[in-house]
Amino acid sequence: MHALDALSASTTVVVDTADLDLVSRWKARDATTNPSLILKAARDARHGALLRQAQAAPAHHAEERMDRLLVAFGVEILQRVPGRVSTEVDARLSFDTAATLARARRLIALYAAQGVPRERVLIKIASTWEGIAAARVLQQEGIACNLTLLFNFEQARACADAQVQLISPFVGRITDWHRQQLGAGWDDAARRGANDPGVRSLLRIWRYYKQHGVRTEVMGASFRNLDQIAALAGCDLLTIAPALLDELADSARPMPRQLDPACPGAVEDALPPAIDEAEFRVALQADRMASEKLAEGVRLFSADTQALLQMLD
Repeated sequence: MHALDALSASTTVVVDTADLDLVSRWKARDATTNPSLILKAARDARHGALLRQAQAAPAHHAEERMDRLLVAFGVEILQRVPGRVSTEVDARLSFDTAATLARARRLIALYAAQGVPRERVLIKIASTWEGIAAARVLQQEGIACNLTLLFNFEQARACADAQVQLISPFVGRITDWHRQQLGAGWDDAARRGANDPGVRSLLRIWRYYKQHGVRTEVMGASFRNLDQIAALAGCDLLTIAPALLDELADSARPMPRQLDPACPGAVEDALPPAIDEAEFRVALQADRMASEKLAEGVRLFSADTQALLQMLD
């Protein structure tokens, strides 16, 4: 058994790409996209027909064409996976609850016009206070949400309180920050696997959710190596880039379950999921890693969104 099959025995493996050929190749249950992945795919000549259709679509402005392009990729992906696709709301709206709601509803309406039921779509929103507030409303409307750019425990508590469908803690980006801070003092061997900062962050959240009966799914994201993935075998879902899926498929490394919902481990956090805006903002500001990585993620996704819009204008 290769490592990918072994991992799939305890975890739902999700493919993290908008490349339709790679989605077909891996035959995962679900697929995730983001502005950077859509931009990369839209620039690829193999997907030129989707871009040209969006460019020619009747629309009042480029944002409408972009949403049509996002949905076009999503519809194609859903023909290749049996489960769900995550489609991200314009990252530039990450601090605007009303605008996020409007764009999320439009994405769902565009999917519906293509005959795609909302159960097969996760609307992806940044884990800002405003984004989580929008997700709370969308969930109440029956629109499932994937809260992304999640870097700390307070973001996860707020998502649990909002009863979102799924969260995506960014394991690799958390570790990147710690590695950069320590510089030459970073000991790679000592901080692998269960001692990896990103792994430890996700594990704290996962245990908290299981101990408190939170139904929100936890999907690890942004992996840098197989050690991070192996340390989280048994997590609800893991979304993995094609390059690492290749490594898993070529490896005979054992992938025993590390996370067991029946035995989540010792209670670390007794705090209830409920968290108000002041507590959320104070905690996020106090966490330099989380505040810096959230701001960086929104900035980078916004830049790629802008580049995509220029292709459609």
